[in-house]
Amino acid sequence: MQFFSEYVKTQDSILNELKQLEETVREPISTSLWQYNENQLNVLIAGLVKMPIIEGVEVFDKDAQAMFSKKSYNSGSAPLSLFDTTSDLNWTLNGESVFLGTLVLYSSSEVVLDRVLFGFTLIAITAIIKLSILFWLFVWAFDRYLASPLKELMTQVNEVQMSPNMSKRINLSNIENNEISQLQEHMNTMLSTLEMDREQLLENEQAKRNWLEDAVAKRTEDLQVLNKKLEELATRDSLTGILNRGSFFEMAQHLLILSQRQKSPASFLLIDLDNFKRVNDTYGHFVGDKVLIHFTQTIQKSLRKSDLIGRVGGEEFAIFLPDTGNDDAFQLAEKLRKIISHSVLEVDGNVVAYTVSLGVESSEPKDHLIDELFKRADLKLYGAKDKGRDRVEK
Repeated sequence: MQFFSEYVKTQDSILNELKQLEETVREPISTSLWQYNENQLNVLIAGLVKMPIIEGVEVFDKDAQAMFSKKSYNSGSAPLSLFDTTSDLNWTLNGESVFLGTLVLYSSSEVVLDRVLFGFTLIAITAIIKLSILFWLFVWAFDRYLASPLKELMTQVNEVQMSPNMSKRINLSNIENNEISQLQEHMNTMLSTLEMDREQLLENEQAKRNWLEDAVAKRTEDLQVLNKKLEELATRDSLTGILNRGSFFEMAQHLLILSQRQKSPASFLLIDLDNFKRVNDTYGHFVGDKVLIHFTQTIQKSLRKSDLIGRVGGEEFAIFLPDTGNDDAFQLAEKLRKIISHSVLEVDGNVVAYTVSLGVESSEPKDHLIDELFKRADLKLYGAKDKGRDRVEK
């Protein structure tokens, strides 16, 4: 439809050109006919036929007889259709117009088609040029505003991911107010949020770690206290608080070896509460326990820090005296006996008095076992009891 419209418009345009051309050559051709200048007329017609829009030229006399006829095509290759413009040829003589003949200019559909095709070719070339320019403009704009910023954005995202510095941010070199810049702003906001969350998480983690360390330290301290209590329970007599039999002999053995190595004297006191069964039978075991406690607390006031005291039987006690000879040990034993014999214990309204018997034995160079001292002291103790109790035997 557009082609037909262009064809019609082009044909009208060619007809106008034929008319303008006819107006241009009408007077020269009329002059040649009036003057019978055949050569000039032939030259004019030959020039017209060579023009692109002219397919043929014919000149008729006043009797409509063909005088000149010239065409640009052969009879075997005639155009599909011809159209023409016709005008009268006149000469003015003495103010009167003399009719000389008729001029006919021909054009054809091929001329129209050639011009239409030429026009379409120009339109196509122009369209291709415009499309090429638009394509390269699109490529340039795509690279300038999308491809390059996205590539740089992805590169900086990878750098941020690989960087240990949490404060690192995305900073594009070409900032345009578009979706890429908004994406950069949103990603930087997200990174700031992640950094704050990470710092908060680290603070919470540190607080939990501090709490855990404090709890572990507190638990360790409690365990140490508990272990110390367990150690005391394992080594101490639960009633009197002094060393039990096993711990006393273990430590006394160690002190005996040390004394032998230092060639210093050491003594062993074995003490037994006289008639303690009668105390229990008379006042009860509660009072008996109070007597045992009273005894240990009383004699400890007269001992040195280096002296070792332990409960080795129900009412039997032992004292190891480092760096103490037999005479000094006897004097201490006598002092303890007197203190106990002069002491009085009041329990639940009952006044309890009791005595002790003591056996004293000192180490000799051949003694390497504490059991040897214990046996000899035990014999001295029984000697004191046999002699009436409340006395010291050495």
